[in-house]
Amino acid sequence: MPLDYPIHEKTLANGLRVVVSPDASVPTVTVNIWVNVGSRHELAGRTGFAHLFEHLMFQGSRHIASGEHFTRLMAEGGRLNATTWFDRTNYFETVPKGAYELALWMEADRHGHLLDAVTQENLDNQRDVVKEEKRQRYDNVPYGTALIDVYAAVFPSGHPYHHPTIGSMEDLDAASLEDVHAFFRRYYGPNNSVLTLVGDLTADEGFAAAERYFGHLPASAEPARPPVAPLEPVSEPVRVDRPGNVPNDRMHIAFRLPVDNTDEFFAAGLAIDALGGLSTSRLVQRLVRREQVANAVQAHAMGFVDGVSLGFFVIDVADGQDPEAVEAAVVEELERFAVEGPTEVEMESAMAQSERSWLSALAGQEERADLISQHVLLHGDGQFVNTFLDRIAEVGVEDVRAAAARWLRPDGRVVVRHLAVADEEEVA
Repeated sequence: MPLDYPIHEKTLANGLRVVVSPDASVPTVTVNIWVNVGSRHELAGRTGFAHLFEHLMFQGSRHIASGEHFTRLMAEGGRLNATTWFDRTNYFETVPKGAYELALWMEADRHGHLLDAVTQENLDNQRDVVKEEKRQRYDNVPYGTALIDVYAAVFPSGHPYHHPTIGSMEDLDAASLEDVHAFFRRYYGPNNSVLTLVGDLTADEGFAAAERYFGHLPASAEPARPPVAPLEPVSEPVRVDRPGNVPNDRMHIAFRLPVDNTDEFFAAGLAIDALGGLSTSRLVQRLVRREQVANAVQAHAMGFVDGVSLGFFVIDVADGQDPEAVEAAVVEELERFAVEGPTEVEMESAMAQSERSWLSALAGQEERADLISQHVLLHGDGQFVNTFLDRIAEVGVEDVRAAAARWLRPDGRVVVRHLAVADEEEVA
């Protein structure tokens, strides 16, 4: 099912990769920038820096006051935000067509001249903001640290994916102003970034605007380090128990997966969907519908680029049920799937879900721009949005079975269990 979104690419003299995808269906433009820096780039003792800069980038730059990025673009009717992940940091706004050059100017100012505004006062303030975010999102919510435990158990100490993007508060407290400035100078530069424009403009207009606002910035980022060696599946089961005040027992059963954007990763992702990602999948049918030992099953395949990816199932154990018995049932289904593979019906359902999700994501300018930036930055493939469905359609039943047999082996599982205990039991 070939797609034909128009994709135009150009690299400026300073190394900035620019992609323009015209779409006149709505008189808006999405400005989307991906920077090739995430938590996987951080060094021991310096974690949390990538996420810290997501905050600092809204605190002003050479010609822009603190908070002005939000106030000016929102006054124009824009939507904007930023996120940090293992492999990247991204900044994005969708504005009426008449305001997209304002958005570009503001982005160029903070990407090129942020450090003028990164003072000790701003650094101290944003450290406190990050600490509060950690308390609200991780420390003080049920199951909030589950994925932190998963990352630490699935990936060995010192591996780029061992620590979460929020980082260590101790590392942030120990960071000097110069440490923070040096991190920005190392990673933030046009030669380490992708700018994607999707919306009501032509390719020539987009390239000219990119040159006008970003062309003068120097190619300042340092060369990227080579990827780490690929990881094989975990050699024996690992279990981490976290008893506490949670509504019910919950298990994360996680596995290493092959690196993103490979046929084997796509096959492993389809296996995970067939096992737990659909209402008709095996774990849902057995654990939730037939045996009623679980309240819900979720499944996720996270594609990473540094030698390995991550897949996991999340199982909410029903009241009064034994988590070990539920885990044993999961192991049985994994073993059976590794031998039998998916049925034709399961394969069709998993393929249909992938197609629906992909087309839904591409329907909006914002997600389309994000996917274009992702695959240009991380994989050098500007046409991925048009070719993904063709690539996944080539994955066969035997490919899915083989990927499951290799990567979803029960012996390769990491199980993080949040176990509900009474308050007095927890204190004891």
